[in-house]
Amino acid sequence: MAPTMTHLALETLSAVEGIDEAMLESMAGLSPQKFRARVPSWFGSEELREAMAEADRVLEPLDELEGQQLQQRIRQRLRSEISFISNPSHGDPGFGKELFSEALGLAPRQASLGLAAIKRSGVDMPVHLGRLCEAPLLKPEQERMLFQRMNYLLQQAAIHRSMLNPARPSRVRLEIIERLIFMAEWHRDRIVEANLRLVFSIVKKFVNTSNAFDELLSDGIVALIRAVEKFDFDRGFRFSTYATQVIRRNSYRTVVTNQQERQTTVGGLQDMDLDLTHDVRESAISEKRWHELRARLSVMLDELDRREKLIIRARFSLGSHRKVHTLQSLADRLGVSKERVRQLERRAMEKLRAMAGDSDLSELQPE
Repeated sequence: MAPTMTHLALETLSAVEGIDEAMLESMAGLSPQKFRARVPSWFGSEELREAMAEADRVLEPLDELEGQQLQQRIRQRLRSEISFISNPSHGDPGFGKELFSEALGLAPRQASLGLAAIKRSGVDMPVHLGRLCEAPLLKPEQERMLFQRMNYLLQQAAIHRSMLNPARPSRVRLEIIERLIFMAEWHRDRIVEANLRLVFSIVKKFVNTSNAFDELLSDGIVALIRAVEKFDFDRGFRFSTYATQVIRRNSYRTVVTNQQERQTTVGGLQDMDLDLTHDVRESAISEKRWHELRARLSVMLDELDRREKLIIRARFSLGSHRKVHTLQSLADRLGVSKERVRQLERRAMEKLRAMAGDSDLSELQPE
């Protein structure tokens, strides 16, 4: 007997990240109609009304896409993986309707919570940052429901994505996927908002003259978002416990990376014969002047050609390079000999020394 659409879909789904054997077994009884490009009835749930309204304002309409344009959008979506935490219950027929029939009951934002977060931080920062902390804490059942909804929406999007076919483009299916992903992100953001005070309380402990609060806060929020996306809500412990460890490790890593970058940058400036005193090397430069110095160095690097700039950044662990690269590793990357890389490095350093000699760096000396 020829395989049904359901069997073909399940075979495809077995390769999708986050869909395990238990879920496939639970979905095996679904009829082919469940996989059609059809808007599910629970899209009209009152619980999704706010997320749907926001999606209407933000998402780009696909009505005007035709032919090759629609095929291109489908190819773009196929190149982007959809990751989620699977759960056996997500494959039960009618689970979506059940999941969105229960009221979430999120409390409204409170300006007083944001002001209190600023006061407790002990850091001099703009008042508007307090708006990030106006969402009340979640109750355990609200937290679990948000995680379950987010992952269920992503799982549904992954199922529809697995059935996209550029040769037979479906605008309806693509629209369903985009809306599912948007609503999943809407639920993710509610979790993030409720836990931003946790980020404030952690990163403030790492603030010093070399690590600004705003940079640590930005990195901490990114770490929080990643923690939300990786958290398994079905393991029985609170998200805050997991997020605390993730944010703390991330903040520590940021501090160490900044220190290493600072040391290698100062070492590079010494190699260019800049007169940096022992006190300067010991971080006597003010935060403002340090950023000015880095800005000057960045301008100087932009005067180098592409290969020279890559070599200097990689050899001194500047910018996106988080470790010092060897001459051999750069030779392999550029497809030249190790000796050629050494010559390019020497030439680049000579250019930088010349530019440093022409620059007035006296105003960057410590007070």
